[in-house]
Amino acid sequence: MNIVRILTNNAVVVDDIQNGEKIVCGKGIGYKKRIGDKVDESLINQVFCLQNSDMNMKFQELLQDIPLEEIRVADDIIQYARKKLDRELDDSIYVLLSDHIHMALARFLDGILIKNALLWDIKQFYREEFEVSCHGLDIIEEKLGVRFPEDEAGFIALHFANASMRGGSGDIHKITAIMQEILNIVKYTYRIDFDTESVYYYRFITHLKFFAQRMIMATTYDDDKDTELYQMVAEKYPNETRCIEKIMGFIKKKYNYTLSCDEKMYLTIHLVRVIGKNITA
Repeated sequence: MNIVRILTNNAVVVDDIQNGEKIVCGKGIGYKKRIGDKVDESLINQVFCLQNSDMNMKFQELLQDIPLEEIRVADDIIQYARKKLDRELDDSIYVLLSDHIHMALARFLDGILIKNALLWDIKQFYREEFEVSCHGLDIIEEKLGVRFPEDEAGFIALHFANASMRGGSGDIHKITAIMQEILNIVKYTYRIDFDTESVYYYRFITHLKFFAQRMIMATTYDDDKDTELYQMVAEKYPNETRCIEKIMGFIKKKYNYTLSCDEKMYLTIHLVRVIGKNITA
């Protein structure tokens, strides 16, 4: 492997014949080296192969500004998240999480602690990501000697939620707000509190999460052939249908988004389940 770019004394970009360009890290791996030199593979202790060219360049810039131990901590958390979440993560997570940890450390050392206004919502809507992020705080404490408050786990969870979206392009803050707005309409309509531990509630918010994502990305179901099926559902569940109509009116007015028949039907079905099985009156 030949060096094609030297980032720091401890990080270089190499041209791997089999895998293309990748970033390799190791103590002194770039020291007194020149472009074209062969890399000393015995010094390599970390390798990054980001497929997204834009994120790859941003990550290279970041490596020049952020201590390598912070990058390693971010990578440790990401690898743990991949196993626990068992899903693909967008390359943006390397840039966003590394930068977040670096900035959070700087704030912490300056005595600045930021409260996470979305913490409760994050715990409810992104439970798996939040659990992963809480373990991430343990990794940060173990490797960097700093114990962040729970608020930081919430911020980190949003990064993982965002990286789990298609192309990492979801606006998580807006998606979370839409989910909460819909839940508030349901709670006000039925004057109930949800049993947030119920599997029905989990399924409902999971459906809301992807519904809100489609709204943000301006995509919708194209198939409205099941109009008759929706009418059958509406006739069978008139109370839930009226609630869905309230949600439809709110979304149309605030976001100028029109629900398709399929979306109305799926929301109604999920609402029937969560209202019937997942409330503590």
